[in-house]
Amino acid sequence: MMTDDPGSSPRFNEFGQPIGHELRDWRAPPFPPHRALEGRYCRIEPLNAARHARELHAAHGEDHTGKRWTYLFQEPFREFQAFESWCRDAEASRDPQYYCIVDAHTGKAAGSCSYLRIEPRHGVLEIGHINFSPALARTRAATEAMFLLMQNAFDLGFRRYEWKCDSCNLPSRAAATRLGFSFEGLFRQAIVYKGRNRDTAWYAIVDGDWHRGLRDAHLRWLAPANFDADGRQKQRLSELTAPFLARE
Repeated sequence: MMTDDPGSSPRFNEFGQPIGHELRDWRAPPFPPHRALEGRYCRIEPLNAARHARELHAAHGEDHTGKRWTYLFQEPFREFQAFESWCRDAEASRDPQYYCIVDAHTGKAAGSCSYLRIEPRHGVLEIGHINFSPALARTRAATEAMFLLMQNAFDLGFRRYEWKCDSCNLPSRAAATRLGFSFEGLFRQAIVYKGRNRDTAWYAIVDGDWHRGLRDAHLRWLAPANFDADGRQKQRLSELTAPFLARE
């Protein structure tokens, strides 16, 4: 149910103070069920160490430089045993709630991500801990994975879907905008990790954006008709999502 109402008239309480618009039919969504999500190019599965750890470790091992780990909280896992242990911990975690991204073409695990900071009482959650292997990055499967998790959140009734990243992580910031997340500001000196400062860039999509056309923009981009015989996109996703970015 869409709860955003940006066109409503300003409201004031009995003291003449401005207040937010009323959420007459608001009901807190359930905590996200940890379930599989099916797409055309990928499948989202609850992360399972026994099923996914070996394939994920091999997929991430294709990043021979380790540069894809620069903005993650972990360092590259050179030894499988250490990565398997991390997967077991992730599998048992409730928040963050971890998922594995399985490439539909190969049938193999190719990346992971999670819902986190899950607050059903406010209708808010975040997508994060995104770790795409080199084979998954910049593919239709990668974009569809983000779409499936986004769609799931709004279908459950969440009002706000967040994306946060290190302000220095320019690829992540570009990805957020491409997907339709609106930039909301910079939280200076928000985190210390890997012995360095992180200023955190905040982005979000709200349900009004989603239901008024952002969902359809993603579906138009993901449609097979948007790609030529060589797999090249005909229309960029950023062009389709641009009208839904909030402007100051």
